[in-house]
Amino acid sequence: MLDALFVSLKVLAMAVPILVVLGGGLGWVLARCNFPGREFLAIGIQLLVVLPPSVVGFYLLSLLAGLPVLKEAGILFSFPAVVLGAVTPSLPIMVQSARAAFKSVDRTLEEAAMVLGAPFHRVFLTVTLPLARRTLAAGLAMASARALGDFGVTLMVAGNMPGVTQTLPLFIYSRVESLDFQGAHVASALLVMVGISCLWAIRALEDNHAELR
Repeated sequence: MLDALFVSLKVLAMAVPILVVLGGGLGWVLARCNFPGREFLAIGIQLLVVLPPSVVGFYLLSLLAGLPVLKEAGILFSFPAVVLGAVTPSLPIMVQSARAAFKSVDRTLEEAAMVLGAPFHRVFLTVTLPLARRTLAAGLAMASARALGDFGVTLMVAGNMPGVTQTLPLFIYSRVESLDFQGAHVASALLVMVGISCLWAIRALEDNHAELR
């Protein structure tokens, strides 16, 4: 189980920055930019939540095996594929949270800072982010928990190789297949505790936000 835990932690360490940058960036674009096809982009991202993991995994598998550039890169059935499998279904959660967070920020405060001569990046770092941080943090906690718990997409694109691509959910699957229910119970309990911790953190952030309003 320790090998699976180590792989899961490595995946999480890689997934979190991707979720922050890509998920936060897409959320900001959807919240602040008007362009043709914006809602189609939003629907396309949300489809990753609606579609069964096996379908998402199958299309990712087809993409990684079908495009010559990606095929030659050797991503399929490797550690990077585990990260991809974890990020893909959790990205919509971060995007939706970021979109809601940036839409909730009072634009007049940003405009006032710009009128006073602050450049865009400074306004973003000192006004926008502080006002949106609690919703962003809650979204990141939920997306991280989803990434840590992914099973279907990861299995399709990365396989189930112990010490290489086997995460905790895949370890549980292997233990059940081997009729080792005690090992499955231990790993499952660990993931349950992670899930409860994430939900507790989200609830605390929401309560904090409510008190400040």
